[in-house]
Amino acid sequence: MSIDLGYQPFDCDNHYYEARDAFTRHVPKQMQRRCVQWAEIDGRLHHVVGGKISHAVKNPTWDPIAKPGAIADFLRGNPDGTSMMKALREREPLPDYYMDRDARIKKMDEQGIEAMWLFPTLGVLYEELLKEDTEAVKTLFHAFNRWVGEDWGVAYQNRIFGAPYITLCDVDFACAELEWALKEGARVVCMRPSAIHTPDGVFSPSHTRFDPFWARVSEAGITVVIHAGDSGYTTHGYVNDGFTADAAGAAMAPNIKHFNIERAAYDFLITLAFERLFERFPGVRIASIENGAEFLPDLFRKLRQSRDRLKIANYYKEDPGLLFKEHVWINPFWEDDVYEVEHFMGADRVIFGSDWPHIEGMPQPLDYVAELSKFDDAKKQKILRDNTRTLNELRPA
Repeated sequence: MSIDLGYQPFDCDNHYYEARDAFTRHVPKQMQRRCVQWAEIDGRLHHVVGGKISHAVKNPTWDPIAKPGAIADFLRGNPDGTSMMKALREREPLPDYYMDRDARIKKMDEQGIEAMWLFPTLGVLYEELLKEDTEAVKTLFHAFNRWVGEDWGVAYQNRIFGAPYITLCDVDFACAELEWALKEGARVVCMRPSAIHTPDGVFSPSHTRFDPFWARVSEAGITVVIHAGDSGYTTHGYVNDGFTADAAGAAMAPNIKHFNIERAAYDFLITLAFERLFERFPGVRIASIENGAEFLPDLFRKLRQSRDRLKIANYYKEDPGLLFKEHVWINPFWEDDVYEVEHFMGADRVIFGSDWPHIEGMPQPLDYVAELSKFDDAKKQKILRDNTRTLNELRPA
């Protein structure tokens, strides 16, 4: 199963499947109805999020579970004529390594993985559903982060690095959660790529009201991951809104939701550059994970345009494109053109992530090695291990 590279890769994008009590264990009972509850409908358990049934996945108890990389061929253009629905119907009993960290360590040994960053499956979806209730958002993710710490750890055996989830809906709360994560030994935190919903309105993530958070990120030198999730984007009626199994999976015909998934990350990242976050906080490091990379050519074109149009006003103190490449790392979709990504970002800013064990990820993490065949060994090692190793170290400003 493993590949002999002379070293073991560091996978920047692995996932757990949340335990039954992941969203309830540390939530006070009086707040659970505003956060997450379980409900049985027609014999099947569902999450009720903020009082509404969530259809993000059809089976949030996970057992049985679809196999890793079940639709990988479909995403590559379906060269073998794979039936997507048939692939999704092939289920297996829930393996222990999806929910147990010691079993996961053994699985990593089998797979030839040195270490990994570990992210939620459902946890990146629920802020959107609660965004109008700031107290519920704070209560839920304070509790969820404690579950992550207990069940997975933020630096377990120095191999599994569970990422606490940060919401900026309240900057003081975000700073407190960051301090907790740092005290626990976290190397990475994550958030969704989205504008920030607060009781005072909606703001960009680099608005000055959030400077206390970014100042502490810069000072501590911890990496902030923006990870794909429900960013709340409207499709303006072209297809159903919402991050649900029905909207995303029922329609086999192509639609803008399937082919525009990078939009949220593009908007988030270019706004950080437009609003000069990296000039204000030179220690900030951002990793974009599971958001794709096809937006890069247009992003750099727009940064050049903004630089040239604002030269007379001296808006930028440094070239925004160069600053972007200094402060941002990109994990491409495995089906993206990694050579194009390297062309724009440089080999030092591309990081390997398998999205294992999700259906749209790779059947085995190191299947990705074949995608790097045109790179020399030095570039392969940077992408597969060294770049994420560097991000995994605290680099205080």
